[in-house]
Amino acid sequence: MLERGEVANSWRRERWDSLRLLTPNWQSRLPGLSYDGPDPDGYMTAGEVSDLIERFAAVSRAPVRTGAAVTSVRQSGDGYLVTTGDGELAARAVVIASGACNRPAVPAFAGEVPASVEQLTPFDYRDPGKLPDGGVLVVGASATGVQLAAELQRSGRPVTLSVGEHVRLPRLYRGRDVLWWMETAGVWDQRYDELDDLARARRLPSPQLVGTPERTTLDLNALTAMGVELVGRWAMTRDGRALFSGGLRNMFSLADLKLRRLLDTFDEWALTSGRDAEFSPPERLEPTRAPESSRLQLDLGSGEIRSIVWTTGFRPDYSYLGVPVVDAKGQLRHEGGVVGSPGLYALGLPVLRRRKSTFICGIEDDAREVTDHLAGYLAGR
Repeated sequence: MLERGEVANSWRRERWDSLRLLTPNWQSRLPGLSYDGPDPDGYMTAGEVSDLIERFAAVSRAPVRTGAAVTSVRQSGDGYLVTTGDGELAARAVVIASGACNRPAVPAFAGEVPASVEQLTPFDYRDPGKLPDGGVLVVGASATGVQLAAELQRSGRPVTLSVGEHVRLPRLYRGRDVLWWMETAGVWDQRYDELDDLARARRLPSPQLVGTPERTTLDLNALTAMGVELVGRWAMTRDGRALFSGGLRNMFSLADLKLRRLLDTFDEWALTSGRDAEFSPPERLEPTRAPESSRLQLDLGSGEIRSIVWTTGFRPDYSYLGVPVVDAKGQLRHEGGVVGSPGLYALGLPVLRRRKSTFICGIEDDAREVTDHLAGYLAGR
């Protein structure tokens, strides 16, 4: 196993200070290592996740070679030659487990933002005190965006949040963590080959959730109650002005509709499983409140906005991969983790084999199936 830094490097070096997992502690389980601490319904900090991964490396006795950044993987005979800063290795099979969040996905028009405005991504951001005084424009309203918008607003800075497609979820539903429902009702176990639109499922934004001791719901209604201003999706930049789309109400309606359908799925499972009486009565969240009017443009040179935090998602980095298995959009071509080159595999990508593929508790099932295929390949089957 090759690791470019230390064990759990990205959790130690590339996370903001207040970050906590979206999943409750009892879900933070790995093969042979389950949570056994005093707060099963709490949410791990980045440091605690680092410790968990480090413990797993020790428990599993994984042969991790640290400080071995991979600079090249290319075909060689009936296998691959892997080049690292620590030398070369020959392998009949290679598993790409470098994830889908290696680089921030920032739109090209970020280059048109005036130099007076500081720009950051989640890789750069640490805490509000590191930003200039004044207004902040947070771009993107998935998990990272809503969390940072709330933190920055609480710091006393006026925050504007640019909202695109998003997934709305309550933190608790009928007395249980919403991710308990996702797991127990079988939503997370939906397989990639059962989905009507796999490509869309793999592009789905992370849900609007935050892991806090209070187990609070952090959605757009909560943010507007805090004083965050909502605007539409940032569509383009012209003459130093950010231009926003006008489809904010439609975006809210779509997210609310998907939420109602998901909660209906939970309620149906509770009834059909005979467990409905275990939970509090079904409930529905208030629809997302749209502002009476939202700004369609913002003058970035006026001084109102002093910094921009781009929470517009991430993309993988396959620059080291010298095998023609990456599509025009920079995504790996694979079928359930089996890449289109003999002996090449992937793990840890969105909906690799199931909806839960990118969660800590979801990797085990995928890994077992992928390694079964890999073992068959090595055995000549």
